[in-house]
Amino acid sequence: RESLWQKVIPDWKEQEWNSEKPESYVGIFHFQFWRFGQWLDVVIDDRLPTLHNQLIYCHSNSRNEFWCALVEKAYAKLSGCYEALDGGNTADALVDFTGGVSEPIDLTEGDYIADEAKRNLLFERVLKVHNRGGLISCSIKATSAADMEARLACGLVKGHAYAVTDVRKVRLGHGLLSFFKSEKLDMIRMRNPWGEREWNGPWSDTSEEWQKVSKSEREKMGMTVEDDGEVWMTFEDFCKYFTDIIKCRLINTSYLSIHKTWEETVLRGAWTRNSDPLKNRSGGCINHKDTFLQNPQYVFDVKKAEDEVLISIQQKPKRTSRKEGKGENLAIGFDIHKVELNRNYRMHTLQQKVASSIYINSRSVFLRTDLKEGRYVIIPT
Repeated sequence: RESLWQKVIPDWKEQEWNSEKPESYVGIFHFQFWRFGQWLDVVIDDRLPTLHNQLIYCHSNSRNEFWCALVEKAYAKLSGCYEALDGGNTADALVDFTGGVSEPIDLTEGDYIADEAKRNLLFERVLKVHNRGGLISCSIKATSAADMEARLACGLVKGHAYAVTDVRKVRLGHGLLSFFKSEKLDMIRMRNPWGEREWNGPWSDTSEEWQKVSKSEREKMGMTVEDDGEVWMTFEDFCKYFTDIIKCRLINTSYLSIHKTWEETVLRGAWTRNSDPLKNRSGGCINHKDTFLQNPQYVFDVKKAEDEVLISIQQKPKRTSRKEGKGENLAIGFDIHKVELNRNYRMHTLQQKVASSIYINSRSVFLRTDLKEGRYVIIPT
């Protein structure tokens, strides 16, 4: 999407090679990535790692196109080195490239195959994120090193971050009857970053299922029969084979939008130790009841009768520091407590807990929940 492209590669037209003005080329490129609540500038030169005159890492099918290799070099510089990108977290990368909020979902835990209602609800949420310009990625978890990049009998590859390129309800049938019958199928399209090795199950490029769809509907979907790594499948099959999906929302705060407008607040804090309990801001998780309320506390209000709330807590990644190497992140999470509407000061006694995130040693932890009208306090630990 051009709006995202312009954020990561500002003034990209000025940075492009211009054969009419070769003297304007200076051999450096400017990129931006979102880190810890702000866009950071990264400047690199035009030297790219090669082996036998071939680019070693990310590269385009076109030999005279280098933008992806240059973006990768800039991201590697931000992360410390190319090695730091190996086995990186897709949810974090989506945030770095968009400034959005990532929501990872483990499809193996939700019983989405057997529970049709739950699967339909997930599809509607995925469809909404896609229609509102968000980015979506999915993968099949590799359970061992030997499993990485293993190809399943259905043609899908384990351990790969597939890009979701379309989500839609596909109308079945031909002619006017299809409009009156209104039978639709929940479908999702994704692309293997390798650009090859495709799904060979139902709704694959040459499968007979496509005879159920009119030519005009296929054209609307951009249906092609090519070995380009891009495939369609039903959302039911998607939940059957894929183990993880990541939805990266681009938070819309414009009051002029026809879609839902969010109120966004970004806060920065730290867990700091002090021998004085009144000044200590590092109290541990809720298991440490004597010190838990010494942690930082952040208050917010839900003004509607009930509303959807998205909360993401992030810590500075240790792996970006060369002196620390690939250090382990702290296990982080947060609890949400409902407090009195007139509360203006910190909690000193535990109030009703209404929600809690998972606790994990990742760079960020996300929670989406519905809360009723009232005042709430977030306690990160």
